[in-house]
Amino acid sequence: MGSLFRSEEMALCQLFLQSEAAYACVSELGELGLVQFRDLNPDVNAFQRKFVNEVRRCDEMERKLRYLEKEIKKDGIPMLDTGESPEAPQPREMIDLEATFEKLENELREVNQNAEALKRNFLELTELKHILRKTQVFFDEEGGLNHTTESMTRALITDEVRATGASMGPVQLGFVAGVISREKLPAFERMLWRACRGNVFLRQAMIESPLEDPTNGDQVYKSVFIIFFQGDQLKTRVKKICEGFRATLYPCPEAPADRREMAMGVMTRIEDLNTVLGQTQDHRHRVLVAAAKNLKNWFVKVRKIKAIYHTLNLFNLDVTQKCLIAECWVPLLDIETIQLALRRGTERSGSSVPPILNRMQTFENPPTYNRTNKFTKAFQALIDAYGVASYREMNPAPYTIITFPFLFAVMFGDIGHGAIMALFGLWMIRKEKGLAAQKTDNEIWNIFFGGRYIIFLMGVFSMYTGLIYNDIFSKSLNIFGSHWHVSYNKSTVWNNKMLQLSPATSDYEGTPYPFGMDPIWQVATSNKIVFQNAYKMKISIIFGVLHMIFGVVMSWHNHTYFRNRLSLIYEFIPQLVFLLLLFFYMVLLMFIKWNRFAATNPMPYSEGCAPSILITFIDMVLFNTPKTPPKGCEVYMFWGQHFIQVVFVLVALGCIPVMLLGKPIKIMQARKLANVQPITGADAEVGGMSNGGGGGGHGGGGHHDEEEMSEIFIHQGIHTIEYVLGSVSHTASYLRLWALSLAHAQLAEVLWTMVLSIGLNKEGWYGGVFVTVVFAFWAILTVGILVLMEGLSAFLHTLRLHWVEFQSKFYLGQGYAFQPFSFDSIIENGGSASGDAE
Repeated sequence: MGSLFRSEEMALCQLFLQSEAAYACVSELGELGLVQFRDLNPDVNAFQRKFVNEVRRCDEMERKLRYLEKEIKKDGIPMLDTGESPEAPQPREMIDLEATFEKLENELREVNQNAEALKRNFLELTELKHILRKTQVFFDEEGGLNHTTESMTRALITDEVRATGASMGPVQLGFVAGVISREKLPAFERMLWRACRGNVFLRQAMIESPLEDPTNGDQVYKSVFIIFFQGDQLKTRVKKICEGFRATLYPCPEAPADRREMAMGVMTRIEDLNTVLGQTQDHRHRVLVAAAKNLKNWFVKVRKIKAIYHTLNLFNLDVTQKCLIAECWVPLLDIETIQLALRRGTERSGSSVPPILNRMQTFENPPTYNRTNKFTKAFQALIDAYGVASYREMNPAPYTIITFPFLFAVMFGDIGHGAIMALFGLWMIRKEKGLAAQKTDNEIWNIFFGGRYIIFLMGVFSMYTGLIYNDIFSKSLNIFGSHWHVSYNKSTVWNNKMLQLSPATSDYEGTPYPFGMDPIWQVATSNKIVFQNAYKMKISIIFGVLHMIFGVVMSWHNHTYFRNRLSLIYEFIPQLVFLLLLFFYMVLLMFIKWNRFAATNPMPYSEGCAPSILITFIDMVLFNTPKTPPKGCEVYMFWGQHFIQVVFVLVALGCIPVMLLGKPIKIMQARKLANVQPITGADAEVGGMSNGGGGGGHGGGGHHDEEEMSEIFIHQGIHTIEYVLGSVSHTASYLRLWALSLAHAQLAEVLWTMVLSIGLNKEGWYGGVFVTVVFAFWAILTVGILVLMEGLSAFLHTLRLHWVEFQSKFYLGQGYAFQPFSFDSIIENGGSASGDAE
């Protein structure tokens, strides 16, 4: 139970393992997840360590598995995930795994190469088929090849021939046909025109259906073209341009009969290729389906092997090369469990020499390990986000389980909105096994799911404070019947927009509503907000002062645990006295005012004589004489108030020099008496103050022993000023509880009056349809704005109140987290074992 309030006691141990048993023992420790190994070879390069070859082999196996995974995902084949974690394989099993992965990779690569070659042939034949069809259309449009040649010849007569008037003999035109990407066609056509000076004739036609690129499987739109030219020089130029634009040229016979015969041959070969391609794809699919059944387990096995060898690289070899030596941090309570795991590993390896686990003495700060479960894990994460606790420092997490959702609920108090939040959290809790197994990469969802217990508690507490405020979607519940009997009739309520309640009249029975607020305040539109403002403002200050006092009391636990007598006397006591005599006294004034002054009381304790708590507190601090009260009223709320206030302020002011000078002067006196520079011991601890006295020099020796006295005075002065001024600002900071509660209630009322009430006021048959539409709109706005946005705002304000106003009183947060060698965390983080190696 003690580890819930403080981090676990840790021990630095030395571990001796026989070389043949080291792998199995580390494997057992990885399954246990309770040992953090230290790197005993910090100056050795990663490539020069003993087990670097085994790590490289694991990297190679992981590469092959990632290749298999990519191919499986490409085909959309589901991978079997049983949720179980297989044991780490024995070293001799690595050879079998390597052989299996090698065989699968080679087979798959061979199949992919064959499929790619077949697809490339299929693409070429398909393009050739389209060329033969389209060129046939070109020639048919011109009435035959001979007529085409004559027309092309006339079109391609050069200007020089026309100018000289020379006669033209029979000319034979050449042509090339091919396929080009459709997006390159305009640039291709311009280049042909410019490079050949207009002495070529281009015809093109689009291929309607896209063609598959055999390299990457993309769908590409292409066009068929045919280019007519005259002479070998233009032929060479045209081919170079086609090559530059990556156009594919195909042979195309001139005779129609030859083209028809070639087309029939192409169709036959396409059909044969389709058959072979289908068989190849079936074989590839069978290979991938077989691999998908074991892929998850293979990944786990390889990552475990790799993590073990990474960890073994942290160890030292003794001079005989037969024993591995390791140093590790372990929780003191789990040493027996760790020794049992080591024995299991030794027995599994067949070694006859038992492992040795020796506890070592050290002056290092141990890592911080707070044992958590699925409920406390989220609350501990909130604390660790501020800073990991120093070793054995008081842990705020168990107290946060209650204070965090409660302070949130003070700002978010609404039965309806709290119920929505609680039901969402309860749904995630009930379905947590299935939702956790999905392992989505959506960060927002993972944050919500990780904080499911926080969300549930925030919703439940909000329902409770909603009952106190008697607020459900800006309306009230009449559970016990009102304790007011207002003599309003229907016309009075409907015809008067501003109504108010006065407890001084006979309308009030004189006894309070049994639980929470009386629902009659819903009709008091004139003074409802005035009444609720005063109420919520005061409870915000009350909760804030109690929360801060609790934080200061927590620092007492730190000082007593670490036997820090100086901090206890010269920090904790004056801090607590300062807070009690000023701010807790202000809280007492609120209760005195509530108890003594009422609307029905006679003078001088009637409602009109009630003084302002804020003005009273300001006058108290400034030693001002209160202003003359109205006739018949008393200046003070109780007898001897002025004298008590003067004493309280003087004592509180006297605490400031004690906080400022007490500890440094005692340290200076101790140094003079010892006549040693520097001294050691608890009296020299000055570095352990955390914004007002959190647990100092952990472990008995101060970590600022060598500080100059000037630095000690400056350090103490900074924290004293911060605490004194912070007490004022932190108290005012808790007014956010009142402000956000008011804003939440007003937003809910605006949504009701300006959205839902419009639908509820409609009559007739269409009123039901209209209210359904309006209700849907109102529900979306309620969930989106009031539950999500307002909930997030209240969550962040609550987080700030805990981090700054509460934890600054006692929490140092300068430790480092315990990161044990654990297979579960390695697999969850995607197999990275580099953190263990470092």
